[in-house]
Amino acid sequence: MSENFHDKILLITGGTGSFGNVVAKKFLYNDEIKEIRIFSRDEKKQDDMRKQYKNDKLKFYIGDVRDLQSVDAAMRGVDYVFHASALKQVPSCEFFPLEAVKTNVLGTDNVLTSAINHYVKKVICLSTDKAAYPINAMGISKAMMEKIVTAKSRTVTLEETTLCCTRYGNVMASRGSVIPLFVEQIKAGQPITVTDPQMTRFLMSLEEAVDLVLFAFQHAQQGDIFVQKAPACTIFDLAQALIELFDVSNEISTIGARHGEKLFETLVTKEEMARSVELENYFKIEMDNRNLNYEKYLTMGDRKSLVAGEYTSSNTTMLSIPQIKEKLLQLDFIQNELTTWRNKK
Repeated sequence: MSENFHDKILLITGGTGSFGNVVAKKFLYNDEIKEIRIFSRDEKKQDDMRKQYKNDKLKFYIGDVRDLQSVDAAMRGVDYVFHASALKQVPSCEFFPLEAVKTNVLGTDNVLTSAINHYVKKVICLSTDKAAYPINAMGISKAMMEKIVTAKSRTVTLEETTLCCTRYGNVMASRGSVIPLFVEQIKAGQPITVTDPQMTRFLMSLEEAVDLVLFAFQHAQQGDIFVQKAPACTIFDLAQALIELFDVSNEISTIGARHGEKLFETLVTKEEMARSVELENYFKIEMDNRNLNYEKYLTMGDRKSLVAGEYTSSNTTMLSIPQIKEKLLQLDFIQNELTTWRNKK
């Protein structure tokens, strides 16, 4: 782990989620970090983490990103922030879009305002592929979150507070994702329900999501968005790979798209690609630094923005069923479920 974390205090908003747990495992026992603050609304999940890790470096703060005062209480003395708090479920955000705005948009503004006021050195905000060409309330709210990061970035210098984003696709086996649902359906002997067999999604592990955040931490300039290159697969092939791993014969049933779903996801839009730097494993989308001088803006546009290709789950590396199985087997969740399943047979 980087020496940059030596004797530092890290705050993770939404820290009781899947991401926060992986960060806790990565930092608590392998780094000289001084303290990790877990900020969230759920006292039960905080208590579960407290009992699981039993580590004095882990501190818990009950609060809500919607409440600036509670954010301020957790922010005092913090060096770095990983902002993971969000409403993430596409269907629920479709039915309650204003709640997505309160958490994902206004909550992010509160976190950034507090971080700047408390002289936090770096803030990494976690975004999603659904923020690129958004068609659903969750994606729109995350796109607005990114715009707030960009706007705030223009008000501070790197020496004061560095603000940046990471954007990634589906995190395999994270809470609320499709893989645990498919596994439950397999165990119950039910049909595996896919929305559209040709629907494609990026595949990332939680560890890769954390690696992306750490890469952004090390290399971010003001207002950057970092995207990790990732493979993808069709939802049908994902279901078939799980059927083969569990050695079952569940049928695959097509049920149609849910509210706000896309056939494929975009990680980098063609407009963003024109101002992106391509690295070995990542894209770095640089902030548009033009100001609000409209006369200059209208007469000196950016011709590059008209010629670029987007990066989507339909034009990235597509995994075969054997490759999907290999990637699934890297997940502790799948290994544990397979062990339990085989012991029952």
